[in-house]
Amino acid sequence: MPKYFRDKIADHYLYFTAKCIVEAMHVHASDKKLTEADSAKFFVKADGTAVLQKRGDLTDSQITTIEKFIKANYVDMYKTWKDFGGGEFYGK
Repeated sequence: MPKYFRDKIADHYLYFTAKCIVEAMHVHASDKKLTEADSAKFFVKADGTAVLQKRGDLTDSQITTIEKFIKANYVDMYKTWKDFGGGEFYGK
């Protein structure tokens, strides 16, 4: 599973799976297995706004922290996503 960053954010890894690059740009968050099952999922808009699709095991505080992190780093994250063959931002 490609990770956006090596370190955890809010005690969770931020990543995507090779099979999910057919969807709009998004971020999975998990503290354990790097799979879609039981992970949180945020779609990312072209302005860096994150739209929570699936909560997973995240607390409200962790959701806020991850949303802020995505907003601050979405350009670099998008480059990683596109380099792997991913599609466009959410809502395009």
